[in-house]
Amino acid sequence: MLVRTLQPSDLDAALALNNASLPMLSELDAAEITRLTSISAVSLVAEVDGVFAGFCIVLGPGADYASLNYQWFSDRYQDFAYLDRITVDPTVRRSGVGRAFYAELVRRFAGTTPVLLCEVNIRPRNETSLVFHREIGFREVGQQDTDDGRKTVSLLELRLPKG
Repeated sequence: MLVRTLQPSDLDAALALNNASLPMLSELDAAEITRLTSISAVSLVAEVDGVFAGFCIVLGPGADYASLNYQWFSDRYQDFAYLDRITVDPTVRRSGVGRAFYAELVRRFAGTTPVLLCEVNIRPRNETSLVFHREIGFREVGQQDTDDGRKTVSLLELRLPKG
């Protein structure tokens, strides 16, 4: 498995996987995924046997992003890395791709950023993701309704090593 920086040539595959992952992720169009990756602190791709297997997008403070969840974290944290979206192709789920993404994010942000933030749906419930995040050390710091009350998310933080 290879985790690397997302390239412009990855955007079509990332968009297709993102939009196949509804309602766990919000829908994007080509312009918005391009914009998100351009303002991201880091965007990563995982490859398994040379094949696109997933992606993630992380934003830092001060990004031009209207997400309710990003705003919630921005109102409470000064310095952070916000994992806006992460998804793995269903054919390779449970093969370590998610853990590889998180290991790479911790490696990249440890010592420079105090906390990695994200949210997971609790309505509709994403039990697999909730368990996964607990196992790797995330803790809930809040909850909020999104999508005009159609979703509720658990807002999570992972404290990062200082050095």
